[in-house]
Amino acid sequence: MIPTEHIALSFVSCASNWEVLSQRLLTSPCLQAGGQSLAVHFNSLSAADGFNATLSSLSGAADGATASGWLVWVHQDVFLPAAWDTRFKLALAQALQHFAQLAVVGVYGVTGSGTQARRSGHVLDRGVLLQEAAALPCLVDSLDELLLAVRVDSGLRMDPTLGFDFYGTDLVMQAQQRGLQCAVVDAYCEHWATTPASGAISSTLAQRIQSSAAVFERKWAQRLPVSTPCFEINKVGDVAAFIASVGVTPP
Repeated sequence: MIPTEHIALSFVSCASNWEVLSQRLLTSPCLQAGGQSLAVHFNSLSAADGFNATLSSLSGAADGATASGWLVWVHQDVFLPAAWDTRFKLALAQALQHFAQLAVVGVYGVTGSGTQARRSGHVLDRGVLLQEAAALPCLVDSLDELLLAVRVDSGLRMDPTLGFDFYGTDLVMQAQQRGLQCAVVDAYCEHWATTPASGAISSTLAQRIQSSAAVFERKWAQRLPVSTPCFEINKVGDVAAFIASVGVTPP
């Protein structure tokens, strides 16, 4: 197994709400201790804006250990428990033993699609514990965006045309096209999103998701069906149809 001291982590987040950021992500013990690098980008136009800029800076670093490390993307409303970074490095080292071409790692995802879809992960999501039955680590075809890590030297980048939705699954599909692997590992964390887990969503959020979905569905039309943690996409237009079925509320 790769020694965990040989695994370098850097962190990046795109923030839109200072209060949420300061109450959740910035209270994470491993980030408060000052031993980890965290880049925060405010009011970005897409997740890709902040992530790609930080990844490029690491890719060009003179320090070989940094250039071959992992960049952890994490939402502003995520809390990382004490020693999370240590546990994540151990889980990552274990995953690398199984999957030599590993390039993207997350904490919650989906393998397969449709009736064959299987969820995996171990997170607290909006106060509800999600601890799926799938043994970890496991390969996945889709990742939730709440937290994921990309190998710095993988050559992968987020797609800015996807805004703030579907970019996790897009990264997985990019990686698979290149013969790389993506997995979920057991690295428990807390996600305190304010968006509803079910039912109607605000018109502002609906518009944002539908815009990103239209790009994603067209981009990967030849790879459908795809099951993400939130949507079943069999054909172009399925996300818009789903949103219409659950209803939209005023912003």
